[in-house]
Order: sequence, then C-alpha cells, then structure tokens
Amino acid sequence: MPGGRLTHEDRLRIAEWLADGLGYAEIARRLGRPTSTISREVARNGASGDYLADHAQQVAGHRARRRKPARPAEPATDGQQAQVVRDFVDQFATLLAATGMPRMTARVFACLLTADAGGLTAADMVRRLQVSPASVSKSIGYLEAMELVVRQQDSGKRRERYLIDDDVWLRAWQADTGAHGEIATAAQHGIEIFGADTTAGARLGKMGQFFGRLSEQMSGSTLAEAVVYDALTVLAALVHAGRPLSLDTLATALGWPRERATAALDTIHRQPGIADPLTLKTAGPETYTLAVRPDRLSPAQREALEK
Repeated sequence: MPGGRLTHEDRLRIAEWLADGLGYAEIARRLGRPTSTISREVARNGASGDYLADHAQQVAGHRARRRKPARPAEPATDGQQAQVVRDFVDQFATLLAATGMPRMTARVFACLLTADAGGLTAADMVRRLQVSPASVSKSIGYLEAMELVVRQQDSGKRRERYLIDDDVWLRAWQADTGAHGEIATAAQHGIEIFGADTTAGARLGKMGQFFGRLSEQMSGSTLAEAVVYDALTVLAALVHAGRPLSLDTLATALGWPRERATAALDTIHRQPGIADPLTLKTAGPETYTLAVRPDRLSPAQREALEK
C-alpha cells in the first residue's frame, strides 16, 4: 500500500519501468510514492549499476531482519519536512519542464518559489538541491534573462540573494505579448498573399484570430487607455467616411496633431483585435481604409451573402 514498504511486485514494476526509460518521478507517480523512495530504492538495491527486482527484494529482506523493533510513531522531524519539500520541488519542476523549461532551471525556479520572502543564496540552492554551483549559476542566468528572478545584495554580507517577487507572473504573462501581436499581424499579411479561400489562408486566418485575441488580452489594454480610445475613434471615422482617408485628412478631420493619428493607427496594426471584425488596410501611401476580416466569413457564407 502507498506509504508502506515496497513489495516484490512493486520492485518488479520498478525494474520494468526503468528498462522502459521512465524517470524516478514518473515511476513514483505510478506507484503513489515519493520520488525519494524510488531514488533510494534504486541506489540501495541496485546490483552493479543495474536494478534487479529479485536481488533488491533479497537485499531489502536481509536489511529488514537486522533492524531493531519499530518504535512508536513520532512527529515529523525537520529532516522529514525537508524531504517533503524536496519531493514537492522535484514534482513541480517536472511540470515546469514539460512546458519547455530546462530541467535544472525548473528545479532552481521551484526551489526559489518555495523559499521565504528573503529568497536564497546560490549556496543555499546548491545545498537544498544537492547540485553543483555551476548548475545553479547557469540556471539563474537563464531565469534572469526571462526576468523571472530578482537579484539583491545580502545586507551586511558580500553575497547575493535571489528571489521571486510578487510581479513575476505578470511579467511572465506579458513577456510574449509583443510576439503574439506580431504573429497575428503576419498571419493577416499571409491571408492577403495566399487568399482567404485557400487552405493556407484558412489556417492563417484561424491562427491570426487566436493570437490577435491573445495579444489583446495579455497586453492588459482597456478601452480607458487613451491610445486605445484614439484607435477606436479612428475606426469610427473610417467607417463614417466610407472611403479611404489619408493620414493628413484623418488628422485634420479629427482635429488632432499628425503624431496622434499615427499613434492610433500603429495601435490598430499592433493589436488587430481592436478592429475585429474589421481589419485596417492601406489603400495607398499613408492612406487607410477598412475591410471585413477575410477569416470572419467562410467562402460559402460570402457567396450566400453576395446573392
């Protein structure tokens, strides 16, 4: 049963899964055990580097007969609590690694995530994770490049501490916003090249729509922001005019400086979701008009509407 001693059947499964190339964390998950239980089992009972279930069962049996009678259960010690924390860090790191983060970096990040408000020094992480200083240093560099870790000088000491501040998730969430907007814009350009009726155009349309919405939501833009409000005003002006307008004509009609109109148009280009279900198009040098997004209607729907 989970939490008790490993049985012969458990050891047979461990040997089989190791042969299949499964890691300790996955084997532990399947058996309902801590990862440390599996790693200790293989380290203690492996024979010449290979884990053999029958041999492991014999070694465990001999060791059990040499043990003293069990004493009454005692409250968890600091060492046991530390092991529970290490198991959580390993399990959480496995989930982060599945998203594409390097395994060692994921372990360092999970270690910092579970630290107190003062963060940890590099030496702290080396001790907790039982890895080399070089591994920690490389992982910290990776996390700093992604702005997921903050470096601070340890007060009164000549060493640095690393911590995760309260804004880390917001920065991580917004880090890809610009890239998502560029993908949406590129997808719209692709539709114009291949045509909305083609297979490539249909795929690009769905892709552009998805990333456009994602970019808009992740950017945190709201209608209360001045530049977004200006972008909506430009869209309204183009709809009302019903014809292409030059940048100068648009700025003059709205009573704006040229730079303000340019900023509003740039915002629409960067966040195409603002204009949805329309799309901003150029009709000449610094001249703009609106059209229905080609991915909003299927070819059959457009054909039916044109009858």
